[in-house]
Amino acid sequence: MKLTASLTSPYARKIRILLAEKHIPCDLVVDSPWETATSVPALNPLGKVPVLETDEGEAFFDSPVIAGFLEALDIPPHFIPQDGLPAVRVRQTEALADGILDATVLAYLETLRPAEARMQSSIDRQFDKIGRALSRLEEQLSGEFFHGNRISLADVAVGCALEYLDLRAASLNWREHYPRLKAFQASIGERDSFVSTRPPG
Repeated sequence: MKLTASLTSPYARKIRILLAEKHIPCDLVVDSPWETATSVPALNPLGKVPVLETDEGEAFFDSPVIAGFLEALDIPPHFIPQDGLPAVRVRQTEALADGILDATVLAYLETLRPAEARMQSSIDRQFDKIGRALSRLEEQLSGEFFHGNRISLADVAVGCALEYLDLRAASLNWREHYPRLKAFQASIGERDSFVSTRPPG
């Protein structure tokens, strides 16, 4: 298999962590859709990473879809529960974490605009979304993991989202306001899969 990804993409990092945790061999092709010569649109018409290509040549894109594909391979450990409702709960937490990523990306892109064209109200709106999502996650977390007594896709997604805030929205200082999430990140961030996929710089 082959994964096309940017080293700073938190969506791609989520998949790289799952591959590492499951010990699935996969070639990493570093490609950013922001580069002029990128090959990403040829793989994903939406022009986004990650994209996973199977040995048979089929391409899967969008990180929740790729995560579902990896689970369908039935290679342990499993990161999505087999039962319907527990699986939905894990995927909802993943969606909340991905929503934090979406808002962080939008706010970061706004900061790259020239000062005279930058809309602070747009940045504030995204930061409000992030704050509400973090508050919900803080309330939801009652133990070492978000769902059950072992790591799931929800934990991977939240871990990636929190560290992406450090990279692109450090001014939020989220650790000062969310002690449970702070402890969660300190723990999950020590896993080899997180250490080995941490973005450069």
